[in-house]
Amino acid sequence: MPYETPRKLQAAILDWAGTVVDFGSFAPTQIFVEAFGEFGVAVSLAEARGPMGMGKWDHIRTLCDDPAIAARYAAQFGRTPTDSDVTAIYERFMPLQIEKIADHSALIPGALEAIGALRRKGIRIGSCSGYPARVMERVVALARQNGYVADHVVATDEVPNGRPWPAQALANVIALGIDDVAACVKVDDTVPGILEGRRAGMWTVALTCSGNALGLGYDDYRALPADRLDAERTRIADLFAPSRPHFLIDTIADLPGVVQDIEGLLAAGRMPQSC
Repeated sequence: MPYETPRKLQAAILDWAGTVVDFGSFAPTQIFVEAFGEFGVAVSLAEARGPMGMGKWDHIRTLCDDPAIAARYAAQFGRTPTDSDVTAIYERFMPLQIEKIADHSALIPGALEAIGALRRKGIRIGSCSGYPARVMERVVALARQNGYVADHVVATDEVPNGRPWPAQALANVIALGIDDVAACVKVDDTVPGILEGRRAGMWTVALTCSGNALGLGYDDYRALPADRLDAERTRIADLFAPSRPHFLIDTIADLPGVVQDIEGLLAAGRMPQSC
């Protein structure tokens, strides 16, 4: 049977924090600061945001490899952090994250409407996150209370390798019964999440204003002067540039328009790998 280019999107694979919930992606980043603080090591919010999108153990390992943070750790403990030390920080991070996740569980404005528009087109909603399964269980339950239920969820510890590897996105493809990765779009607010989608052979949409890169709450984002917001969009687009997202939009509220554009490209025979 000859290969036929898909003409319609079949699935959207959505990130969670900074994409569908938690405008500004505060839940994970603030807890990294607190977890390191309990070991007497100062980490700024800006530093904590650096590796965002990775699985949380890998995120902590990356922070510990930062020369400035490693030096602070060495000043406290007389050595640079080993993998065992990373695991100790991770094990402290986990209960803090579960305890405080509800503080940052609100849906991003326009998310339900955008997801509803996709579902009316017959598009399935997959999802994945840098959170492990025991945190995702709580995140999913809180989202359900607010009216959002994804068709499938893949946590970072449910695959051999988390982002930027494509395993979580591809696990959604399999579970949702999608017949072509080119009929999928990955939506994320981090570079590792966009790389995940690219490596999975999907269309990719980077969110510039609702997540980690801008790092502001919704009201602060809305209060930005137009010239400052334009400058931030340019800065964030430059951050995403190495991951080569197909589209950049402010928030998930803008996603239905991009879906229409992608389906126009598919109808013209275009594929994500060649764009």
